[in-house]
Amino acid sequence: MTETAHRAPVVDFDHNSDEHSADPAGSYRALREEHPVAWSDAHGGYWVLSGYDAVFEAARDDYTFSSARNSYGGEGLSVVIPKTPAPFHIPIEIDPPDFKKWRKLINPITAPAAVERMEKIVQHFVTAFIDDIIEVGEADLTSVIGVPAIVTVDWLGLPIEHWKTYAFAFHALLVAVPGTPEFDKAVNVDLPMLEKVTKGVIAERMADPKDDIISYLAGQEVDGRPITADEVFAIVDLLLSGGVGTTASLVSNTVVWLYKNQDVRADLIENPDKLERAIEEFLRFFSPTQGLARTVTKDVEFQGVDMHEGDRVLIAWSSANRDAGHFEDADEVDIERWPNRHTAFGIGAHRCAGSHLGRAMAKELLSQILGRMGDYVVDLDALEPYPHQGTNTGWQAIPATFTPGPRVLEGDPLAATEK
Repeated sequence: MTETAHRAPVVDFDHNSDEHSADPAGSYRALREEHPVAWSDAHGGYWVLSGYDAVFEAARDDYTFSSARNSYGGEGLSVVIPKTPAPFHIPIEIDPPDFKKWRKLINPITAPAAVERMEKIVQHFVTAFIDDIIEVGEADLTSVIGVPAIVTVDWLGLPIEHWKTYAFAFHALLVAVPGTPEFDKAVNVDLPMLEKVTKGVIAERMADPKDDIISYLAGQEVDGRPITADEVFAIVDLLLSGGVGTTASLVSNTVVWLYKNQDVRADLIENPDKLERAIEEFLRFFSPTQGLARTVTKDVEFQGVDMHEGDRVLIAWSSANRDAGHFEDADEVDIERWPNRHTAFGIGAHRCAGSHLGRAMAKELLSQILGRMGDYVVDLDALEPYPHQGTNTGWQAIPATFTPGPRVLEGDPLAATEK
């Protein structure tokens, strides 16, 4: 932990606080308009980069703003503030130049061509999840938004019957409040159990490869030697973490917003070809990953302030995406906005590798929700937001009613999954 004296400007800000979670966009707006780079004494002290220019510059400078795991600010995952107990993650906790060799392994399985091959799997699960509720005419829409979790688990080659546990545990780690029963269960019970399951599958695939992503990773080489089981786990755990939470955050926010803005909903139902561009705007507006942390590697003057080696830094993607200096009517949704140079997937070398898969899942989910149950009515009084919105924003309960419709798939395609 670094000495926090003499940092300026100092602001009263904590992205993990209840006050921030009540209105993340407003909280960042007030900070950004006054001090786009500022120091907070919360959590041992950290810089908050809330302006687009500051975010853009820092995110592209991995040599000054490091993502590597370190002891500054405590132990645990380096890319969040405060750090959380989590296994080492590859490649997000590795800086260039070593970062490139790991990203090179992941790019082939997350590239557009690979995602195209997954579209039928995504379509199948979205259809099955909507089939599960469509005849009833009422549901918590977050049940449908569980699709990214089951797709990720199935894609990796993990036991599909555990998908709900994977979804709960990785979700709780980011959106539950530390010290609550939900958070403690995830950290102390579910994640250790899932780590054992995941490592068991990795060992099996190293001995007997199948047609899945874990088998692909287990067969790779790094620096001219076989990849280790621990390295495969470090990659798989990161893919799980990203696959479970971000798309669910985006879609939950979008579904509720479209109900509140039914003219836009009607436009997208009437003109489904507008959805791809609209998703880019929803990514900008909701920014599923609100921000990620870095650590300063050397004393440096940055955007007019003096930073010191070991300082922790929050790069607020969501705040940059609402910067009026870069986006006209930044606090309004414009599904026709183009170009849309949002930062929702990050910027620079560490830009999210799963962006193409995330877009594909969001598009299929929103297409089928609007196409099959487009008249849904959300019970706004019964909405339940994520209790902690410092990393992901969204809704953990979206009670809704809609006109019942017919199933599409025969049988019970979800029968093999955990109930």
